[in-house]
Amino acid sequence: MKIITILFTLTLATFGFEKDYVPRAVLTKDQEKEVITLAQKCGIKKVAKISTHNMFPTPFRGIRVQGVEEIKGREVSYQVLSMSNRQWLQPAAKPGKGSVELGDFWASKPYTRKQTILKVGKNEYRVSSVQGMKPEECETILAMFLNGEFDHTPAVREKSLEQVGWNKPSRFSKRGENISIGFLHKSGSDGGFFDLQVKLDGNELTILQMFQAVP
Repeated sequence: MKIITILFTLTLATFGFEKDYVPRAVLTKDQEKEVITLAQKCGIKKVAKISTHNMFPTPFRGIRVQGVEEIKGREVSYQVLSMSNRQWLQPAAKPGKGSVELGDFWASKPYTRKQTILKVGKNEYRVSSVQGMKPEECETILAMFLNGEFDHTPAVREKSLEQVGWNKPSRFSKRGENISIGFLHKSGSDGGFFDLQVKLDGNELTILQMFQAVP
């Protein structure tokens, strides 16, 4: 029996923020108000997005609150706050030192997340890390993956390639001639991610090895 996970992505115009909930972790409107109030108390002035996620392999769920983005050229930064819901955790779960509480929710301090914008055609893709490469180099390689213009060694399974979300790049890294690229599973972050070791020789892109991390 296959369990199909459907990810609900909705925009709530009334409060001016996006919400992205997994089926087993859907917040009510009253809970959303509490989450927003708590996020503001923790330092996020304006909430841009609320998302929920499964905490595999456990049955627990978590909440992530995102602040408004600041964009400077290719660089994007925004605050992220991890939040807990008492009803979605083990019975003994309790706030840590320095946490702020409101109802069944608690959180501590937000952190700043930075991303780099890559452009292929008319589409934009955001990656969390670009190391040892220029964004233009990343865009060239990403375009080849999106267009299916690549080969692979016998060590890479075709069935695994079918699961890669080529439109969901997460990072690019180059050390010497070694290029490493991360992609999410095509179903999203709940499906895990792939780490590809590739070689670019002129216009020929080859996947040498591929590793998969499953939640």
